[in-house]
Amino acid sequence: DSGDFTSEDNKMSKAGNPYLRCYLGEAANSVRKHIPEYADFYARKYAEVTKHQHKRALALTSRKLVRLVFGLLVKNQLYTGEKLDTEYNIESN
Repeated sequence: DSGDFTSEDNKMSKAGNPYLRCYLGEAANSVRKHIPEYADFYARKYAEVTKHQHKRALALTSRKLVRLVFGLLVKNQLYTGEKLDTEYNIESN
């Protein structure tokens, strides 16, 4: 059935400020090099696909970083490096 086809190579959304996306990518790249939790997450996402591995893994790492920063701001906490429940789930609140 042609209606059941799902493509592995979906295009990334280019919505939003291109400068902000660029800087978030740079921040995520730095975080993945210095924080083991983010390095592991990046490596997992990199291994999941065969095309555009770095771009996809970096975009997902950026999203994880944004959720962390937003959670810290909402909960008025400082980042300590400890495993905290700071990733804010926007859908549930």
